[in-house]
Amino acid sequence: QVQLVESGGGLVQPGGSLRLSCAASGFPFSGYFMSWYRQPPGKARELVASISSGGGSRNYADSVKGRFTISRDNAKSTVYLQMNSLKPEDTAVYYCNVNYWGKNYWGQGTQVTVSS
Repeated sequence: QVQLVESGGGLVQPGGSLRLSCAASGFPFSGYFMSWYRQPPGKARELVASISSGGGSRNYADSVKGRFTISRDNAKSTVYLQMNSLKPEDTAVYYCNVNYWGKNYWGQGTQVTVSS
């Protein structure tokens, strides 16, 4: 079965950096688009970044452009989100996502808190 396991979240000061990882299994990872979403406290889940199967195409939400970088290692079935210049408004639970055979799969999420 499809499994997505996020890691790398934590508490960081404004201006700091974090790198999130999502280890995937149960589907042919190298053939699928992967995405990162986030859900701030009391708000709806929103798309942060996505990456094509080969990594050649990447898209970002306007709010994170120039600060976040999505990447993937198909040999390790892992997708990453490098987050720099973090702001308090980046505080959220971050989720990895894949749409496989028409169904959305999510990990358990990893908490990112940006606070001084």
